[in-house]
Amino acid sequence: MTYDEIVQFHGHECPGLAMGYRMATAAMETLESFRAEDEELVAIVENDACGVDALQCVTGCTFGKGNLLFRDYGKHVYTIYCRSSRLGVRVHFHGNEIPEGLREDRNALANWLMSASNDRILSVTQTSIPEPEPAKIRESIPCAFCGESVMESRIQQLHEKPICIPCYEKQQKFDQNTAAGTDTPGS
Repeated sequence: MTYDEIVQFHGHECPGLAMGYRMATAAMETLESFRAEDEELVAIVENDACGVDALQCVTGCTFGKGNLLFRDYGKHVYTIYCRSSRLGVRVHFHGNEIPEGLREDRNALANWLMSASNDRILSVTQTSIPEPEPAKIRESIPCAFCGESVMESRIQQLHEKPICIPCYEKQQKFDQNTAAGTDTPGS
């Protein structure tokens, strides 16, 4: 996908999208890899910001295929692993050389990020990580309370019945309120 197509997918152009695009393309160049059609690549992202949309488009790694893994560390870091070569690359956006005052103008910053050399904004290092497991296809089980299908690995047990997390939490709150004597009908 072109950057313009990625902007359309994301909905707007912004510095975060430009960062993610530059990070993902740097990783793919280093790995000498192509966009994943299935699980050939695995991406581990350390934030849930705009740039992850660009990473999905560039690498083909998605939550739906199970080859996009999220680690909530709040860092602009992507690790991409190629199953065929067993090589990994870690890309960190440092942005150390962003010109003074440019951060205040989002459009100018996005444009500058798209034209800056990799070494001015990124740290790219080959890395060795344990090979991530392929995605698992799990059974769905109906929740005994709401009837909606739930992935078996997310089922809770309540009164020996399978229950989804929202219903479990709702029931726990109801039980706590009942025990405290604060439960009233309809609450």
